[in-house]
This record gives sequence, C-alpha cells and structure tokens, in this order.
Amino acid sequence: MAFNFIRAAAAGAAMTLCGMGSVHAAVNLPALKIDKTQTTVSGLSSGGFMAVQLHVAYSATFAKGAGVVAGGPFYCAEGSVVNATGRCMASPAGIPTSTLVSTTNTWASQGTIDPVANLQNSKVYLFSGTLDSVVKTGVMDALRTYYNSFVPAANVAYKKDIAAEHAMVTDDYGNACSTKGAPYISDCNFDLAGAMLQHLYGTLNARNNATLPTGNYIEFNQSEFITNHGMATTGWAYVPQACQAGGTATCKLHVVLHGCKQNVNDVQQQYVRNTGYNRWADSNNIVMLYPQTSLAATNSCWDWWGYDSANYSKKSGPQMAAIKAMVDRVSSGTGGTTPPDPVALPAPTGVSTSGATASSMAIGWAAVSGAASYNVYRNANKVNALPVTATSYTDTGLAASTTYSWTVRAADANGAEGATSAAASGTTLAGSGGTATCTTASNYAHTLAGRAYAAGGYTYALGSNQNMGLWNVFVTNTLKQTGTNYYVIGTC
Repeated sequence: MAFNFIRAAAAGAAMTLCGMGSVHAAVNLPALKIDKTQTTVSGLSSGGFMAVQLHVAYSATFAKGAGVVAGGPFYCAEGSVVNATGRCMASPAGIPTSTLVSTTNTWASQGTIDPVANLQNSKVYLFSGTLDSVVKTGVMDALRTYYNSFVPAANVAYKKDIAAEHAMVTDDYGNACSTKGAPYISDCNFDLAGAMLQHLYGTLNARNNATLPTGNYIEFNQSEFITNHGMATTGWAYVPQACQAGGTATCKLHVVLHGCKQNVNDVQQQYVRNTGYNRWADSNNIVMLYPQTSLAATNSCWDWWGYDSANYSKKSGPQMAAIKAMVDRVSSGTGGTTPPDPVALPAPTGVSTSGATASSMAIGWAAVSGAASYNVYRNANKVNALPVTATSYTDTGLAASTTYSWTVRAADANGAEGATSAAASGTTLAGSGGTATCTTASNYAHTLAGRAYAAGGYTYALGSNQNMGLWNVFVTNTLKQTGTNYYVIGTC
C-alpha cells in the first residue's frame, strides 16, 4: 500500500489468506442501533489522508475524532499528483500548511465542507514510524500543525518513537517492524489500533483475544452506494453480536480505511481481520466498517489527490459521499433492524435531452412510482455523486461538439437500483472557435501536468475520461483542452 505505487506498481508477492474467506453472497449493509455522537474514522497512508478528508469535510458526522497513520494535512496535494508524491510524501518542508488552513476555512464558509467548529471537541491520534521511507515524519508533523488550528492541543496524541517502516503496526501480526512490503502490516510489539481507539473513546474494556466469531464478519453490497469511481462492488464490516440485527445494545461506529495496494483484492482479508481493531470492537460494542477500493483505483489507493474527481476532498467527492452514505445507512437503525430486500423498480421512461451548451446537457425523465432517487449514467458511467431526487439533471464538464448517450436508473430508499432506461442521445454545441489548446506529450507527462490521470496502469484524459493507453513515457497522445479541466483526445 506504499505510496511509491503511485509512481509505479511493484510486483506483488503471493499472499496467504488469513482467516476464512467469504462463503456467502454479499448482503445489504444493515441498519443498526448506533450512537451517532460516537462515530470515528482512522486510516493508513492513502487511508490516512482519506481519514483526514472525512474528518474535516464531514466534521458533523466524525466530530468524535480521527486516527491517522502516515497521512498528511487536509487537501495537501491541492489536486496535483506532483504535490502528492513530492511535498506530501517525501519533501514535507514544501507543505503550505497555512494555505491549507485558509482553504479549509473558505470551503467551510461556502458550505462545501461542514463547519470547522465541529472539530473543537474532536480527539485526534497521530502515528508515524521513525523508519517510514514513504510518508516522512515531517508530513505528519505538518498534519499536527494543521490540526492545531482546529483541535485543542490537549486532544491530540502523537506517537512517533517506534522504529517502524510504512505499515499498520500491531503487537502480534505481520512483517518485522523495519520491513516495508505487502501486506504493509508489521509486528512492532505495539497495539496501534487499541491505542487509537482508547484515545478516541476513553477507557475501554480489555480486548477479546479469543478467536472471534466468523459470523460477525459481513461482506456487504457496496455498489448500493457507488459504482465505478475506484470503489469495489463489496465492502466489509465487523459487527459484534450485541450490535447485530435484533440486538438491544446501542453501539459505536468506527470506519477503517486501508492504504494503497491493501484492499481485499491485494491482500485478501488481512487488513479486515488482522490489524487489531476487531478485538477491541468485540468487547466494547463498536461496529467496524471497512470500505474497499477496487483494482480500478490507481494502485488501489483512496482518492486524496484527484485521480477520480476534482472534488475529491469535498463532501461532493464521489468516494467521500459514498462512505458518508454507508455511515448513514449503518447508523439508521432503531433496534438493530436490517433493510428489506430491494424493490425491483421499473426503468424510467421518457428520458430526453435538452438545453445543450458547449459543455453541458439537461437530462429529463418521467417519475417512477416507489423511487426515492435516481442515478444518471453518461456512456454507461454514473455521473452524479449524490442521489438525484428530482426528475431532471444537468450534466456538466462535457466536450464541445460531442455526442453523448445518457440512461437513468431509479433507486429505492435503500439505494438499490432498478432497471436501466432506454438511452437518450444529445450533442453539445460548438465552442467559441480558436480557443482550444492542444498539447502533444507522453502519457506520463500529461499526468504530471494535470491534463490526465492514471488508474489501473492506464491513462485517462481529465474531464472526458477517454482512455489514452498505458501510463508510461513511451505512449504519446495529443490532448485538446475544450474547457476548464476538460481534455479530449484530438487535434486543434
């Protein structure tokens, strides 16, 4: 999960599956009885950056606090992979902490993230290994400085005295402490998950060191909340027996975010089962939610520099909104109930396009009985980050003089989608001629310049998401800029 995978994917060693694999089909994420004031989040590396994003952008939800291992300040990369791999990993002296604080305050005042006042009572636990060669300790130092503007110093714990490489640290599982390598879990004789949870929640019951019940592990249908955008079709949760459907206990919720090259496809269930969280969860009625990226995500990383969306760190960021929706679902029960089976909704009818501009198109459709919301797909890719409750949607960021095809699917109150509508096509208007700019360069150079992004070893034009081929210095393309942060393959 090391961030050098952003630059180039390393050959992975075959991993031994630890714990039992999934033997049942994924289920809908249950609605449980959760004390919503006791919701927290933690993550490692890309998951650490993502944990900070969720904590700050959704501070009303995660007001209780966050744990960060080898992460960095909110919006550290400022939408640039160059910043991500440079100052936010290797050269922390270049992190503009005061600017990031200013951006946070501005976005909060604009409503694109929650009010920063929600952070005033948060607890924050920070960890950096002294041998971390991927995200240097100086980056975590900058994160502490960032949090000083929003969280009382007494509420922040910062441990950086263990000779650990880039990994999630445990007291009994993983590589040697000084090793950097898959599964990026290391035995350093320190229970990091326990230390984080006890700082966030206060005194806890002793962890359960016995074998945990297999039935407490749930593989859930993540595609209810998001499709594509680098997210897997299923995620995982650990639900203590007292917190399960039909239980009477009021439980806490902690969201755990893996790092790059660390999802279930990469290391099987090792991060879900062997990082130490569940033993504390079991004896303290804490539900553990483990969202998962997919192999389509750049090196299985969470989006903390903009490879999927320019709004990656705001509430409207697709991955952000999806995790928030998962939290809302699992916290929505009143007595440990499970959502009903999804209703098979019919396909919307009357889908049409109108109001074309050089960069946008309005899509409309007839209402579907029983639908709580709708999702809009352009050329088979979902375009709305949040559910659409109206019967129209304006798709933006399109290329001029280009024909697209849209379909619509209705969704029930649980987010389960119905049938796909017939397609409706539309062509955007011509742009103001003579303003387009073309650049010919290698795919690697295009990504460094912010004209494209890499995902799964391939390169995609920013905005249009057109596949440009392999991400390397040998494949060359000409990109035409047709709008702000919007590029298509072509010539001027």
